[in-house]
Amino acid sequence: MDLLLSPPILFFVLGGFASLVGSDLDVPKPVVRLLSLYLLMAIGTYGGYKLSLGGLDARAWATMGASVVASFAMPFATFAVLRRRLTGPDAAAVAACFGSISAVTFITAIAFLDREEIAYSGYMVASMALMESPAVVSGVLLARLTMEGDRSRTGPDQTAGADDGGGVWRESLLNGAVLVLVGSLLIGIVSGEEGWRAIEPFMYDPFKGVLCLFLLDMGLVAARRIGDIREAGWFLIGFSVIGAVVQGLVGVLVAWGLGLSAGDALLLAILFGSASYIAVPAAMRLAVPEANPSIYVTLALAITFPFNIILGIPMYHLLIGVMGIGG
Repeated sequence: MDLLLSPPILFFVLGGFASLVGSDLDVPKPVVRLLSLYLLMAIGTYGGYKLSLGGLDARAWATMGASVVASFAMPFATFAVLRRRLTGPDAAAVAACFGSISAVTFITAIAFLDREEIAYSGYMVASMALMESPAVVSGVLLARLTMEGDRSRTGPDQTAGADDGGGVWRESLLNGAVLVLVGSLLIGIVSGEEGWRAIEPFMYDPFKGVLCLFLLDMGLVAARRIGDIREAGWFLIGFSVIGAVVQGLVGVLVAWGLGLSAGDALLLAILFGSASYIAVPAAMRLAVPEANPSIYVTLALAITFPFNIILGIPMYHLLIGVMGIGG
């Protein structure tokens, strides 16, 4: 209930309500982009600063390695489930989204941990950055294999229009959001504590207020996608919740196996259980133009994202407490 009544979540609900009642409330796109860059810069720099204090031990490397493996592997399991109801390209695109991460969900989880005064490690930000791209590679691979095996539907004219791979790597590795996050992480490491103290009034103090404004816009956008949910069907709606929970539970088990703290376990669960609605869709539009964006964007943004920030975070936090992880 504390999370549900926290300002960031309430502003998200306000945005959704404003959209549903037909209000003219709107956040200009340039402002939204600026807010996104600020949040990524702030969380990346803070993570780098935390890394500069403690370095990377064996547990940190194991966590980052497990994150990369999970991001690459999870789309294959997701694809096997979705292929029964969707075309190959659509199933691959959805699988890629659910194999990657939602930076905003991760940031909201960090705000929750700060509110509860629960510590977390800086290398979790590195894990988030590392999980952006492997799922894109898996999604493209699955889509290409499916199209190769279904000549009657795709044909040489469609496969010829797909990107040759170079653009996919550029979109997934040099995507603006990924670049800012990784760059900020490195800046935080290099500048260390002295550098962080110099920018803390800008990077830390306004963070929660900026997050509220950003989530207000996300509420507006998510509510506008409600009409697309009916087209997705109950199977996909159920998958976008149940599938996210299953992956989040896997994250909790991995955190338990690695001996992570309670804060790190929550962040790992959110990384495993969230779905990308920005970076991966952008890469999929380039690499798999045959996939329908109204399916994979709607599932990730209008269903999984609200579920995670309203119910997923407190649910995983409760489970982690029951299991005694980090205790």
